[in-house]
Amino acid sequence: MKQFFPDVSKIVYEGKETDNPLAFRYYDPKKVVAGKTMEEHLRFSMAYWHTLTGDGTDMFGVGTAVRPWDNLSDPMEIAKARAYAAFEFMDKMQIPFFCFHDVDIAPEGETLAETFKNLDEIVDLFKDLMAQTGIKLLWGTSNLFSHPRYMHGAATSPNADVFAYAAARVKKAMEITKELGGENYVFWGGREGYETLLNTDMKLELDNFARFLQMAVDYAKKIGFTGQFLIEPKPQEPTKHQYDFDTATVLGFLKTYGLDKDFKVNIEANHATLAGHTFQHELRVARINGILGSVDANQGDMLLGWDTDQFPTNVYETTLAMYEILLNGGLAPGGLNFDAKVRRGSFDYYDLFYGHLAGMDAFAHGLLAAQRLIESGELEEFIAKRYSSYTEGIGKKIVDGEVGFDELSEYAIGLKEITLESGRQELLETILNKYILSV
Repeated sequence: MKQFFPDVSKIVYEGKETDNPLAFRYYDPKKVVAGKTMEEHLRFSMAYWHTLTGDGTDMFGVGTAVRPWDNLSDPMEIAKARAYAAFEFMDKMQIPFFCFHDVDIAPEGETLAETFKNLDEIVDLFKDLMAQTGIKLLWGTSNLFSHPRYMHGAATSPNADVFAYAAARVKKAMEITKELGGENYVFWGGREGYETLLNTDMKLELDNFARFLQMAVDYAKKIGFTGQFLIEPKPQEPTKHQYDFDTATVLGFLKTYGLDKDFKVNIEANHATLAGHTFQHELRVARINGILGSVDANQGDMLLGWDTDQFPTNVYETTLAMYEILLNGGLAPGGLNFDAKVRRGSFDYYDLFYGHLAGMDAFAHGLLAAQRLIESGELEEFIAKRYSSYTEGIGKKIVDGEVGFDELSEYAIGLKEITLESGRQELLETILNKYILSV
């Protein structure tokens, strides 16, 4: 395999006392935790877009990162070089999966047919590199938001030609995902929303979005794609209001249109922040409703109001995330995809390794802490006791549906006093600290 990072060796586990910045302190892929290896629990994935095509460009300036393949002039040669670099990087980082948008992996041609031809050529290369390394595809998707044709949306565009074009792109991306053995396919709305209701037929747009997703379900059955379908909630940016605002909104949409048996959600930590929720909240809503499918592992900056896509390093967040994931029974066939990018000032390719390493260690730490917390049963016991009034007496009758307002009113009139107990949030935070800080 061609080498783009020859001076970086395979990253290995050396333990939390190591001073080696290119070694894992907590992530030991073969370490068994609760009956599974860390690799099986965490199912780490590299995001092709941030890692291979991101160059540090933001809304205020051009790119700052110079990658080893940037001196090439032919777009297809650049695409091939990125493929070799991607698999070398994942192999050295011990990352077993990757994810991509169609436009990440191959340049667009002058026509749609030429674009598809470019994709097919890169997919053939991917298959060879996947066979050589054993690396697998976690999920694929189509970019339906960057090109000007999607300025008013894709499946929710007021222009039917755009709807049709988007369908063609998703059709091809699904075929590629199936060909590469992808375990999931993601729909991220991007611009599926509106800027103002003054020019928006919301009912038609939502109906069309549902029609689009149903077409995808139907086509998956036609081609024999059995991967998991995922919708990624995001509240804003780039549109003011997006139809996939958060997990609860997506769940309501899916149930309204009878799609709830066909889709789960791909939760991104930074999107939870933008929705005014915690990462754990979004995971909990998805878990208790049986729709937690996969995770985009990153974090946002609490002082900035946009999607900063930073590598996850907050072990409190990763512990609570892994707590929900473990209670969910894991993520497979989903995983933890690093939808994260190095900072604009981190322009050296070593920073790609440092960023992923930090995220992998943070989630490994979180896995260890969360498993110990679950094994202790301390949170579950406290919660069970807090709600014990619903396991007997009038509470049990409420849960069992044996009483209505008449019976409850009669019961309440006979009450002499109501005694409440402390929620003990500070104690519970201390308990959480105990398990996080002892790893």
